[in-house]
Amino acid sequence: MIDDESARAVRHWRATAPDTVLLDGFHALKHALRFGAAVRAAVTSDKAAAVELAEDLADDLTEAIADLLVEVDAGTLRDLVPRVHPTRVAALAVRRGRQANLDELSRRPRQAPVVVLDNPRNLGNVGAVVRLAAGFGVTGVVTTGDIDPWHPNAVRSGAGLHFATAVERLPGDALPEGPLYALDPEGADIRSLTIPDDALLAFGSERHGISPELRKRATRLVALPMRPQVSSYNLATSVAMALFHWGGPDRPA
Repeated sequence: MIDDESARAVRHWRATAPDTVLLDGFHALKHALRFGAAVRAAVTSDKAAAVELAEDLADDLTEAIADLLVEVDAGTLRDLVPRVHPTRVAALAVRRGRQANLDELSRRPRQAPVVVLDNPRNLGNVGAVVRLAAGFGVTGVVTTGDIDPWHPNAVRSGAGLHFATAVERLPGDALPEGPLYALDPEGADIRSLTIPDDALLAFGSERHGISPELRKRATRLVALPMRPQVSSYNLATSVAMALFHWGGPDRPA
């Protein structure tokens, strides 16, 4: 039997879901709240366990999470969320505004690069790159092509960190200003270069690499060190290596 509070939460969830993004799991909710997301609904099948998790891992948010979460039974949670996270927590948040993203991406001078994913095909990789970008404090992640970087599978993989950086899809001819450093096997070894703070770091699709159009426009072609006969790295691994070479927000002057 479902109580009145749970019934109201279920009705609100179903009314809210079409206009929001799913935050799948405790850590996604935690990160979204830390970076200012407007969370419209939050449910769990074990509120006591979720609050205990907050006390252990996010004591700055324990009160907020306790206030937001409404407990529903396990069957109801499975009805609301296609694939229940092991933490048995799910929430809905307003997608970060496109204009706010564009303003952030276009602001000059830029203090950190923009990661460009040129026609990526794997949503899990997109989310993993967003998570990296948030950790390194880059300006944002731009995708070209037809997939939405805010797709639920990308948000799930990003663990709520889409709210920590500007994430937007743009046409290839509308990228932010700045020198374009495109990752390509024929480029200069990245270890011989200094990546400027205002660079666009462009990475090609998992299968085809950088597009001919973007390659032609590149300021520099850049190659990652790779052992002979190894064909490629995972996309998120490549981004991590390039951002580590750039150095992050606390790198030495």
